Amino acid sequence: QVQLVESGGGLVQAGGSLRLSCAASRRTFTTYSMGWFRQAPGKEREFVAAITWNSDTTYYTDSAKGRFTISRDNAKNTVYLQMNSLKPEDTAVYSCAGDPQSIRGSTFSSSNWWTYWGQGTQVTVSS
Repeated sequence: QVQLVESGGGLVQAGGSLRLSCAASRRTFTTYSMGWFRQAPGKEREFVAAITWNSDTTYYTDSAKGRFTISRDNAKNTVYLQMNSLKPEDTAVYSCAGDPQSIRGSTFSSSNWWTYWGQGTQVTVSS
């Protein structure tokens, strides 16, 4: 069992930045694919970004490209989501996810692909 704990959410004005962190409880995290999802009120959970275990490849939803950056520090068992140029439509609960599988194809963009989840952190962007 892997526990994931997010932090770094909050209230920010449009155009501002936030960095989310997700700390994992086990060293096996270093071999896991990691991702970020978000869920806005009344909407389905959606994929935001993902990163391979060794950071060689990152993936983003179109709305995040050029504004968000996913990264990881395996020595600290932590994955990050740097969010810049935030917009009100980025308001959501952001959750990190982990899975021991390697990312292949496109199925990782579905929340069903991921095994472990954090509890989520609220991000609110005011206009």
